[in-house]
Amino acid sequence: MPSYFYKAKNLQGREEEGILEASNPSHLAKLLRLRGYFLISLKGEDAVKKEKKFGLGFLKKLSPVSLKEKLFFTKNLSLMIKTGVPLPRAFEILIKQIKNEEFKNILKQISQKIIRGESLSQSLSYFPKIFSKIYRETLKVGEETGKIEDSLKILAHQMEREYNLKTQTTAAMVYPLIILITIICIGLIMFIFVVPKLRAVFADLEIKLPITTKIMLSFSDFLFKNWFLSALIGFCLISGLLVFWKKRKGGKVLSKLILKIPLISKIVRDLNSALILRLLSSLFSAGVPIVHSLEIASESLTNFYFRQSLKEAAQKIKKGQKFSQSLAPYEQLYSSAVVEMLKVGEETGETVKILEELADFYEKEINISLQKLSSIIEPFLIIIIGIFVGFFAVSMLQPMFSLIQAM
Repeated sequence: MPSYFYKAKNLQGREEEGILEASNPSHLAKLLRLRGYFLISLKGEDAVKKEKKFGLGFLKKLSPVSLKEKLFFTKNLSLMIKTGVPLPRAFEILIKQIKNEEFKNILKQISQKIIRGESLSQSLSYFPKIFSKIYRETLKVGEETGKIEDSLKILAHQMEREYNLKTQTTAAMVYPLIILITIICIGLIMFIFVVPKLRAVFADLEIKLPITTKIMLSFSDFLFKNWFLSALIGFCLISGLLVFWKKRKGGKVLSKLILKIPLISKIVRDLNSALILRLLSSLFSAGVPIVHSLEIASESLTNFYFRQSLKEAAQKIKKGQKFSQSLAPYEQLYSSAVVEMLKVGEETGETVKILEELADFYEKEINISLQKLSSIIEPFLIIIIGIFVGFFAVSMLQPMFSLIQAM
């Protein structure tokens, strides 16, 4: 059955738009009349896809639904369910509050599916890129146990911690990234606009150039004469790195490399440990079985070795091992404190509480490590800038000094 993107209006003048499945336009109009709406306009599924391909759809993809927007949605949905607001009405209110047009359209489609009788978790499953498997599975357990409000609270808590962690990490990397981009931009401006003028001066004075100056001039010539090719090479390099990162083999190589870099490796280990512990505490709290929880959590990780450790741990637990025993062989990933504390949790029946406390501990450790990294990066960047400026100045001024000495 084809899908139609429609716009409709009721007798009170309220407009609505969304996507509905219907056998033909007449059937669509009939479905809307049953809900008290009159069809104003419609577009077929193919027309919508073409618009997305050649129109604003591309721009929308550049602005995906952020974690902050999903957190806002989750918190408010939990509050409305707690106060007894029906799901269709809750979505109607939330759609008015959401500013992201892409997310707003997705919520409209979810609302339509709920009205047609699908559960919330089923409706969210149509949008796996927006709502992760962890999100859907936690809600599914909440629906089965009649505790959907509790599931949403657990998700909101987990997402809030994840958002805070990502904000801290991003904030620590913003300054070095700005400095790096500034250095690259200044360097390109110098090579494209300044160095060619100096070349003309050297040619007029017929100065014998040292090797460093010749290298700088050759590089400047290449950028100036082949700017399009240079931009293409830069684009291909960045794209190649991104593709290499996403592929399993590339992810494995880069994951291993990152785990070998001093200081960075500690942050990566703590970051992955905090994320795993927080995800598992949320899934266990929601009532998701341990094996399924490990499989779901592994899909949320980017580091190959941490992801693989959870998959292998799930297989070991299926064979009868305890959770703490299944993680014990991965000493290079998880600290002994994690394994020992998990043993205590299993013995006392307080595994969820232990997981939350460990996650809190590692999040604090990450904050301290990021502060240390920032204090190390700042002088390192100053040294790099000094070397770059010094090399450029010496290379360009050395011929001048040679000429003055010869006079």
